[in-house]
Amino acid sequence: MIKRFETILLEEAFEFIEKQNFKARKKIFQNIRRAEQQSDSKFFKKLTDHIWDFRTLYSGIQYRLLAFWDKEDKPETLVLATHGIVKKTSKVDKK
Repeated sequence: MIKRFETILLEEAFEFIEKQNFKARKKIFQNIRRAEQQSDSKFFKKLTDHIWDFRTLYSGIQYRLLAFWDKEDKPETLVLATHGIVKKTSKVDKK
Protein backbone atom coordinates (compact mmCIF):
# COMPACT_ATOMS: atom_id res chain seq x y z
CA MET A 1 0.00 0.00 0.00
CA ILE A 2 1.02 3.58 -0.61
CA LYS A 3 1.62 5.81 2.40
CA ARG A 4 -0.42 9.01 2.42
CA PHE A 5 1.96 10.66 4.90
CA GLU A 6 4.92 9.95 7.15
CA THR A 7 4.48 10.17 10.94
CA ILE A 8 7.10 11.63 13.23
CA LEU A 9 6.74 11.14 16.97
CA LEU A 10 8.11 14.01 19.00
CA GLU A 11 9.74 13.18 22.33
CA GLU A 12 6.61 13.59 24.49
CA ALA A 13 4.52 11.40 22.18
CA PHE A 14 7.18 8.70 22.11
CA GLU A 15 7.53 8.78 25.92
CA PHE A 16 3.75 8.50 26.29
CA ILE A 17 3.68 5.38 24.10
CA GLU A 18 6.66 3.83 25.88
CA LYS A 19 4.82 4.13 29.23
CA GLN A 20 1.97 1.92 27.99
CA ASN A 21 2.01 -1.87 28.31
CA PHE A 22 3.49 -3.93 25.48
CA LYS A 23 0.20 -4.91 23.83
CA ALA A 24 -1.16 -1.35 23.94
CA ARG A 25 2.11 -0.02 22.42
CA LYS A 26 1.90 -2.61 19.65
CA LYS A 27 -1.72 -1.64 18.88
CA ILE A 28 -0.92 2.11 18.88
CA PHE A 29 1.93 1.64 16.38
CA GLN A 30 -0.25 -0.65 14.27
CA ASN A 31 -3.01 1.98 14.10
CA ILE A 32 -0.52 4.71 13.16
CA ARG A 33 0.63 2.55 10.23
CA ARG A 34 -2.99 1.96 9.21
CA ALA A 35 -3.77 5.68 9.36
CA GLU A 36 -0.77 6.38 7.12
CA GLN A 37 -2.16 4.03 4.48
CA GLN A 38 -5.92 4.52 4.56
CA SER A 39 -8.34 7.33 5.21
CA ASP A 40 -10.45 6.15 8.16
CA SER A 41 -11.60 8.33 11.08
CA LYS A 42 -11.42 5.22 13.25
CA PHE A 43 -7.62 5.69 13.24
CA PHE A 44 -7.00 9.38 12.46
CA LYS A 45 -9.51 12.19 12.88
CA LYS A 46 -9.59 15.97 12.55
CA LEU A 47 -10.45 17.68 15.85
CA THR A 48 -10.05 21.37 14.92
CA ASP A 49 -8.71 23.32 11.95
CA HIS A 50 -5.14 22.38 12.88
CA ILE A 51 -5.30 19.53 15.41
CA TRP A 52 -5.76 15.86 14.49
CA ASP A 53 -5.59 12.76 16.63
CA PHE A 54 -4.43 9.22 16.14
CA ARG A 55 -6.96 6.96 17.83
CA THR A 56 -6.48 3.58 19.41
CA LEU A 57 -9.04 1.65 21.41
CA TYR A 58 -7.50 -1.28 23.25
CA SER A 59 -9.01 -3.23 26.17
CA GLY A 60 -11.63 -0.53 26.71
CA ILE A 61 -9.01 2.23 27.01
CA GLN A 62 -8.80 5.02 24.46
CA TYR A 63 -5.30 6.17 23.61
CA ARG A 64 -4.95 9.42 21.66
CA LEU A 65 -1.93 11.06 20.09
CA LEU A 66 -2.47 14.69 19.16
CA ALA A 67 -0.90 15.61 15.84
CA PHE A 68 -0.37 18.39 13.30
CA TRP A 69 0.22 18.35 9.51
CA ASP A 70 3.43 19.77 8.07
CA LYS A 71 2.97 20.32 4.33
CA GLU A 72 5.42 23.14 3.66
CA ASP A 73 7.08 22.62 0.26
CA LYS A 74 8.37 19.15 1.00
CA PRO A 75 8.28 16.18 -1.34
CA GLU A 76 6.46 14.14 1.29
CA THR A 77 3.75 15.09 3.74
CA LEU A 78 4.62 14.80 7.42
CA VAL A 79 2.38 14.44 10.45
CA LEU A 80 3.94 15.41 13.77
CA ALA A 81 2.53 13.67 16.83
CA THR A 82 3.28 15.92 19.78
CA HIS A 83 1.89 14.16 22.85
CA GLY A 84 -0.57 11.51 24.02
CA ILE A 85 -3.45 11.14 26.42
CA VAL A 86 -5.54 8.31 27.82
CA LYS A 87 -9.27 9.00 27.59
CA LYS A 88 -12.13 7.54 29.56
CA THR A 89 -14.85 8.77 27.18
CA SER A 90 -15.04 9.13 23.42
CA LYS A 91 -15.60 12.90 23.53
CA VAL A 92 -12.61 15.20 23.19
CA ASP A 93 -12.27 18.00 25.76
CA LYS A 94 -11.84 21.40 24.03
CA LYS A 95 -8.98 22.44 26.34
